[in-house]
Amino acid sequence: MTYDLITMGRVSVDVYPDQVGRPLEDVESFGKYLGGSPTNVAVAAARYGRRAAVITRTGADPFGRFVRKALREYGVDDRFVASVPGLPTPLAFCEIFPPDDFPLYFYRYPKAPDLEIHPHELDLDAIRRARVLWATVTGLSQEPSREATLLALGAHSVSAGTGHTVIDLDYRPMLWADPAEAPRWAGEALERATVAVGNLEECEVAVGKREPEAAARAILDRGPALAIVKMGPDGVLAATRGRTVRVPPVKVDVANGLGAGDAFGGAVCHGLLAGWDLERVIAFAGAAGAIVASRIACSAAMPTEDEVDALLAERAIG
Repeated sequence: MTYDLITMGRVSVDVYPDQVGRPLEDVESFGKYLGGSPTNVAVAAARYGRRAAVITRTGADPFGRFVRKALREYGVDDRFVASVPGLPTPLAFCEIFPPDDFPLYFYRYPKAPDLEIHPHELDLDAIRRARVLWATVTGLSQEPSREATLLALGAHSVSAGTGHTVIDLDYRPMLWADPAEAPRWAGEALERATVAVGNLEECEVAVGKREPEAAARAILDRGPALAIVKMGPDGVLAATRGRTVRVPPVKVDVANGLGAGDAFGGAVCHGLLAGWDLERVIAFAGAAGAIVASRIACSAAMPTEDEVDALLAERAIG
């Protein structure tokens, strides 16, 4: 089978409070959702009808079974998901204080099983055939995941042709034993990627530049043909070597901003696969992220193409 998209890396069970605006110690009940950034990106792409799979690892436990069940229900192939005995499936708790405060608490101890992806376990033929490969900087935080991620990026970029090898600059310092190593490994990944996506902080970690145009240029200088810089309330800047576009944000009432970036990523993959003009790709992705930001869940909140188009049409009319 040839996949439209294979994502690789972090997975979790997201445990989100039903009561908004309360600290965790005062929350009375929670919802359980599939989570983890690259996993959510695969779910988002599947919502647009894309053939998606995720390469990850869970614990050999009930939460691991939940992950695989949820993936199948969302239309994401789980054949590259395996369990690691002795390591529990990660949990991620959050607090929800709209519009812009969503503290996250990761339970990835003693080590997250998704960092136990070994190079010899990869189906390199499937990776090479995929139209898009999506990997993250978090996957570079520890071995053997680091070697496996770089191997996958390199294998795909060599054979991608008209495909896209995407590195999500996803950076969470608490997931690194030594955060000072992140710039080095992010740089290694950029050299194997055709597309890079990150917010201002992540760009600064990866290439030492925070100003959006300077960050985009620095990313392009490392090898990618497309740099996408998320600027928060200022929208998104996307640049190739010959063109730069700025797309303003789609404003919504924010319920939970944690899944917006993953919705954005899945929508970028969809737009690239569809061959859309760059400005359309970014506008569509921004609207997809806005929809998820207006909802509590992440994976369960991913929109359909019709929903995104309707929001864009509504904003254009307004």
